[in-house]
Amino acid sequence: MTDLAMIEAAATRGGGHIRRTPMLSSPALDAIAGRRVLVKAECLQHTGSFKARGGWAALSALPKARRDRGVIAFSSGNHAQGVARAAALHGVPAVIVMPSDAPAMKIDNTRRLGAEVVLYDRIAENREEIGARLAADRGLTLIKPYDEPQVIAGQGTCGLEIAEQAAEEGVFEADVLVCCGGGGLTSGIALALEDRARGLRARPCEPDGFDDVARSLRAGSIQRNVSAAGSICDAIVTPAPGEITFPIMARLCGPGLTVTDEEALRAMALAFAHLKIVVEPGGAVALAAALFRPEAVTGAAVICVATGGNVDAETYRRALSGGSA
Repeated sequence: MTDLAMIEAAATRGGGHIRRTPMLSSPALDAIAGRRVLVKAECLQHTGSFKARGGWAALSALPKARRDRGVIAFSSGNHAQGVARAAALHGVPAVIVMPSDAPAMKIDNTRRLGAEVVLYDRIAENREEIGARLAADRGLTLIKPYDEPQVIAGQGTCGLEIAEQAAEEGVFEADVLVCCGGGGLTSGIALALEDRARGLRARPCEPDGFDDVARSLRAGSIQRNVSAAGSICDAIVTPAPGEITFPIMARLCGPGLTVTDEEALRAMALAFAHLKIVVEPGGAVALAAALFRPEAVTGAAVICVATGGNVDAETYRRALSGGSA
């Protein structure tokens, strides 16, 4: 299971390959939220999302003989690009199983990184079954998007940075809002904060109608989403929290928060206007929660992780023009 030693080892292996992304702020966002807002800009990470951390951590931890046979992953786009980049830099083949309705930019970028893309219907087909079958047929190692200890360790390196940067900003007690799908980033950050910054508490943030993690935390057991699609926040729409990630979140995280697709679009526009960063809908959910659910957050400061910036041009135009989802 993932622990602090694994996270620290992932950080060491990531030296020179993973960016230490900045912590940004704006008085205008502080005014909207009614408290200090610090934004961890993972949208500026390699491949445009935090997933580069987990992809690199997982591949770099594989024994060379196994890694050289190639890897396979399933993803709506960000994990796909993280694994594809890591595979390309290691000089090994990568097969990525992606939903056919994933943003075209994410599919194209994954192919540009040298991966073979296999498309599937996320309503009628099961990506786990497809990935397992291809892995067995071709002798590939499956790298899951969140329920994989080394991936969680890689995402946890973001938590190490948050602890350091928050201390540099004089923030020692705060909620850390994390855009959450299966829980790899949220659980990794929570594990890092448990050791490095006990006054910081990770909290998962999700789109309305796809709040499986928030419901699972309330119920004390894993709950599933009724639908597999239907939110503009495609990057964090997953069937359910992971078998590995959920116990970590149940032990360490505060209650989940949810926002509407329209609020995610508004947060994207505000991030552009006041922080000058590009954030995709799923990557803006934590900022939206900080700005539009202030009553659900405690403390004089809040930290938000802007998890990704891989947004297609039309969706981004809608966000900047104030259009609805």
